[in-house]
This record gives sequence, structure tokens and C-alpha cells, in this order.
Amino acid sequence: MRTSAANRVQKHRDALRAAGLRPVQLWVPDSRQPAFVAECRRQSLLIAQADHADAGLIEFMDAALTDLDGWTA
Repeated sequence: MRTSAANRVQKHRDALRAAGLRPVQLWVPDSRQPAFVAECRRQSLLIAQADHADAGLIEFMDAALTDLDGWTA
């Protein structure tokens, strides 16, 4: 026999399905692992190096910053 918690969960899932939704399981990197932090740092350094080497990108970003009229309320 199901517990009341299990019944509530099933009722909620049934309501979501009735609304046209379906469950999806996503697997993502475990951000608690030391290797995750090291990989983030490695990729960030590579991006920073590429950004500094691309003068055209820096000019483009500077120009974009001066053209913000109308973007704020």
C-alpha cells in the first residue's frame, strides 16, 4: 500500500502529465568534485587568453558598451 507522501507525489505527477508535460532526467557534472573546479579554472584561463589575444573582440565589446541606449527601463 502506498504512503500518503507517495500518493501526493503520484497525484502531482499525474497533474503535470495531464497538463501536457513529461518528466525528463538530466545528468550534469558534479560541481562538488575537485576535478570540476580544476576543469572550470582551466577553461576560464583558456578563454581569458583567447580574449586578450583578440583585439577585434575587445574593440567590439567596447563599442557594444557605448550603445546601450534604450536597453534599460
